[in-house]
Amino acid sequence: MPINEALFAAMKAASYIKPNAGKSYKLQRVAEELIAKQAPANPKCRVEDAFAPMADGYAVPLRVFTPLVAYGVPLPEALEESSANGTPVASAISAILPAVLPKVLPKIPIKESTSSGNADGISGNANTELPSVTPRGTILFFHGGGWTTGGINLYTQACAHMAVRLQRRVISVEYRLAPEYRFPTAVEDCYEAARQLFAGELPISGVGGSVDVDHPQSAAPTAPAGGGDISATIPAPDPDSIVLFGDSAGGNLAAAVSLMARDRGEFTPRTQMLLYPVVGNDYNPETSPFESVRTNGTDYILTAQDMADYIDMYRSSVADLTNPYFAPLTAHDLSNQPRTLVLSAEYCPLRDEDEAYARRLQLVNDNVSCYRIHDGIHGYLLNTSAVGLVSTTYRIIEHFLDDTPLEPAPGTGTTANAPEGGDAWQDVLGTD
Repeated sequence: MPINEALFAAMKAASYIKPNAGKSYKLQRVAEELIAKQAPANPKCRVEDAFAPMADGYAVPLRVFTPLVAYGVPLPEALEESSANGTPVASAISAILPAVLPKVLPKIPIKESTSSGNADGISGNANTELPSVTPRGTILFFHGGGWTTGGINLYTQACAHMAVRLQRRVISVEYRLAPEYRFPTAVEDCYEAARQLFAGELPISGVGGSVDVDHPQSAAPTAPAGGGDISATIPAPDPDSIVLFGDSAGGNLAAAVSLMARDRGEFTPRTQMLLYPVVGNDYNPETSPFESVRTNGTDYILTAQDMADYIDMYRSSVADLTNPYFAPLTAHDLSNQPRTLVLSAEYCPLRDEDEAYARRLQLVNDNVSCYRIHDGIHGYLLNTSAVGLVSTTYRIIEHFLDDTPLEPAPGTGTTANAPEGGDAWQDVLGTD
């Protein structure tokens, strides 16, 4: 169901009672792992674990999602029943868990996830045959979480849905997190995973094996946690079929990888998609050039103070604030960037900087699109209450990637910008 006024009121209340990110990121990680363990497997998607070796000896965990059926095609009844075992907790709830986690942690029943333990992504009936699907391309996905939280476990269900909905293989990257690993570790991890993918050097380890990936801070830095021999590599896809995609801090990393690839010349990304990305560096309401920091910076789960905390935990020095690989909006030169889709959220403190980044890209690049998702809040990709927002997002992505028709859709009717009968999105650049 779409986000409504009652949910907005609940989010505003939650925004005031939750601790700031700088004080709660460790508890947030624990909460997210608990949530990830509740997620059911998606029988429409094969899930495999892989690792990308870094120059310093660290092995970055990856999770590979391959669609098994065409989107919209029903599964055999046995598989449909085996997959109907619950849904993950909404991210709007997870955002306030750190405030109460120490009291409720011993009382939470934990159900082990089966999302990564089966090569077919299927539980309960391995003999049921599924129609074969040829993926249309590969999405290299960088998760959000302010560079300090999030991970491939938390995003497993979202990435499986992404793979099936977009009919593409999705490779999710577990880059190292701040503040234990500060800038530029995360972007270098993501860049190297992308370079290996483009070069056909990305190794697969223990395909189909069960690998329970913890946050990188607790994983062995020199070897895959699940063991297994690195016996194969993912063949180099057609570069035109590879899409860099990230949400929030992951959108920042996707944009930074594109800039880094242009500057280093080792590979050339053709397409990038940025979902409410972090591209700026100033979240002080008194000094920020963007009005959305002031209007959306207190009431919608992600606060301006959270963003300031994330920036402080990620940066290694003050000089990083003007490094384009840290804050892409500070780049003096945005030429020769991939075909780009930017998606902003109406009630996100990052909204205005996202749209400013799209406008700057458009000045020197062809094929830049930007849509504002009406009634959207930051992080809605993981919010099970935001089904309408996620569906709208994928309709726009399908239009961008596959040139499917993008027909007007009714808004939720909860804001002045999206009145009853109005559109669920706004074409910011007027490119359609």
